Amino acid sequence: MYEITVLPMPDDFEGEVVATLVSRRAETASRRAVLYLHGFTDYFFQDHLAEHYVQRGIDFYALDLRKYGRSLLPHQTRGLIRSVTEYFAEIDEAVRIIRRDHDELTVNAHSTGGLVAALWADRVRGRGLVQGLVLNSPFFDLNVPTPLRLAADLLKTPLSYTKWVLPLPSSDVYGRTLHRSHGGEWDYDLELKPLGGFSVHAMWLAAIRRAQRRLHAGLSVDVPVLVLASANGLRVRDFVPEARSADIVLDPRHIARWSTSVGPHVTCVRIQDGVHDLVLSAEPVRKQVFAEMDRWMEAFVHQDAHQDVHQDVHQGVHQGNEKRP
Repeated sequence: MYEITVLPMPDDFEGEVVATLVSRRAETASRRAVLYLHGFTDYFFQDHLAEHYVQRGIDFYALDLRKYGRSLLPHQTRGLIRSVTEYFAEIDEAVRIIRRDHDELTVNAHSTGGLVAALWADRVRGRGLVQGLVLNSPFFDLNVPTPLRLAADLLKTPLSYTKWVLPLPSSDVYGRTLHRSHGGEWDYDLELKPLGGFSVHAMWLAAIRRAQRRLHAGLSVDVPVLVLASANGLRVRDFVPEARSADIVLDPRHIARWSTSVGPHVTCVRIQDGVHDLVLSAEPVRKQVFAEMDRWMEAFVHQDAHQDVHQDVHQGVHQGNEKRP
């Protein structure tokens, strides 16, 4: 059902690096594809997401980024990077493989993957490599009080290039809302996606803040973008039932605020009762998520449907933004 392709990458500051491309083809030959990028403390396990696309005749690919999931090597520190641009190498290679026999590519990315996807798409604009972005609760800002956000921005000292583990409080609440062992719906590998998440290193946080500041300054992604975020944000330290129907990782208001910084053609949809990874929400909620993705892709991405409408709308939005004072 799935094929696994290991992508060797150039060594980084910890040594050998690989990424892993997981693929599942539709039953009939397709020229359309989706590439999925996961978030922090994550890897691809959302089989129902792949099933949704292949049932619609779209080939599905997912990339376990370096130092995550199937790509984590024994000598590596989980998720540790010096810059989010390090991920561009494996995205480039995955896209090269996919584009060999696909004319249309949509990148569907979650959380940190959404931040990375936006910056990657900005970098390759004008090359026709991707036709649309679907960003599921993208990590556009830190969900912390302003003083802590300012403190994170001060990580410009030599400490920001070290493996120093930040003394931040950990929480397993989000993991408990998801995993079957704690009453959730999903069964995934707790070694690869621990309930309490990964340690946060100064180097990683500094890289994320540089990427977020780059996005806040404004990108110029030249394809349609769908940004999905929960309608509900909640900060909790201990489990409460409401945690199963809200984003308890990021603040959806931040996501909505910064969504227009991605490019000139952005659709932002808020999902009532959605959790952080919206496709892992309760079944009625994730059905709405899938319906929103389908409707948007049909209107703005699929090249053999409504192509003229897509171009007219895109040009109209772009021109409208250019005329702003």
